[in-house]
Amino acid sequence: MVEPNDLVENPTARVPVCLCLDVSSSMDGAPIDELNEGVKIFFDAIKDDEIAMFSAEIAIVTFGSDVQCVRDFGTIEGDEAPHLRAYGNTLMGEAVNMALDMLERRKDEYKENGVNYYQPWLVVMTDGQPNGSQAELERAIERTVSMINGKKLTIFPIGIGEDADMDLLARFSPKRTPLRLKGLNFREFFTWLSRSVSATSQSTPGESIKLDTDGIAGWGTL
Repeated sequence: MVEPNDLVENPTARVPVCLCLDVSSSMDGAPIDELNEGVKIFFDAIKDDEIAMFSAEIAIVTFGSDVQCVRDFGTIEGDEAPHLRAYGNTLMGEAVNMALDMLERRKDEYKENGVNYYQPWLVVMTDGQPNGSQAELERAIERTVSMINGKKLTIFPIGIGEDADMDLLARFSPKRTPLRLKGLNFREFFTWLSRSVSATSQSTPGESIKLDTDGIAGWGTL
């Protein structure tokens, strides 16, 4: 957990980014290895950017047989990327709800400490279909869509492999078409994401950010 005085000691405007990652058993082997390497590249790239290092707040929620907050929102100065393992089912709805709950708590802390923040980002990556509570899934979709339509959230839904349910991912994303990862190009995706976060951290909160759509071609496809 982030110490409360972090926001006092570092009043830089924050870019909250939550990675909501599928670690179900179907991700075992090469997929989870490549995902771990991609997350490490993401952490290293953020730490190499002096502005992003003090601005980007990275949270990680994983979903397999259970849902885990691997990392709560906070800057990553001095922190290493976590090592993820694959196991069990695909509790996607439960994971997205946890991520949104964490985000709401962190936004309250920003406001209490007078710290500005950029529109939060939620990255949802999955290689299959959710098999948790249908009610939790529907609640997660409703909450996410409401925040996006209210301009309170930007989502990046990413399907991994041919079995990813792209139609379901599209329900989470009323304004952006989900993308399918090309092969196991996790490294390319997280490199692109780190550059996008860096560009955002150098802008003014509330300013419209133009994403590098050309760069998406290196890792994703419709």
